[in-house]
Amino acid sequence: MKHKGRAAAAFRRILVAALTIAIGLALVLWGLGLVLGRGAGRPGFGIVGFLLVGFILFSAYFFRDPDAKVPPGEGLIVAPAHGKVDVIDEIEEPHFIGGRARRISMFLSVFDVHVQQAPVAGRVALVRHTPGQFLNALKLESAALNENVVIGFETSEPACGRVAIKLITGLIARRIVPWAAVGDTVAKGERVALIQFGSRVDIYLPAGAEVAVRLGDRVVGGETVVARMKA
Repeated sequence: MKHKGRAAAAFRRILVAALTIAIGLALVLWGLGLVLGRGAGRPGFGIVGFLLVGFILFSAYFFRDPDAKVPPGEGLIVAPAHGKVDVIDEIEEPHFIGGRARRISMFLSVFDVHVQQAPVAGRVALVRHTPGQFLNALKLESAALNENVVIGFETSEPACGRVAIKLITGLIARRIVPWAAVGDTVAKGERVALIQFGSRVDIYLPAGAEVAVRLGDRVVGGETVVARMKA
């Protein structure tokens, strides 16, 4: 599967950085012990070790990347992310949809999977990064004000038309890593990006889409049907 293992590679980079910092702190504490006496710095070793193990375990959990079980059938649009649906509305989306669009917004806590999936099969026609703020992703205004990356899909299913997803940073999430590039052909449920730590993901659908989820629903990226399009 395309991009399988890239989340694990991101975890390994985080692990190397954490170990480097921990070794540096351990050397400082060791030096402190030499200067101030044998017992100085010993409590710090335990604290550093505890924090390091806790961070490694959390990071391993955060960067998990399960395979999506994509539901069969035409005209089905699946969730692009794992999270909780907290907005369903209609807005203007002039940049890719080209007018009125249905929007479903999902909040991703730090305990959710943060790999994003293609909601439809087709061709990537847009990858656009927009700088912005880093408001708490729980705040709905973060969708408009925060740094984000929009990925637009020209779908291979005529009934679905154009679909876009917006990957939004949060207070903790400061890095969006798109794996899909303009011109790529993607399968429904295929991995397309990674957001590092808590965040929000919007999906923009044609105005004729029949929304299949409700506020408060928890969705699974690449699996949960969030909308249907009729031929």
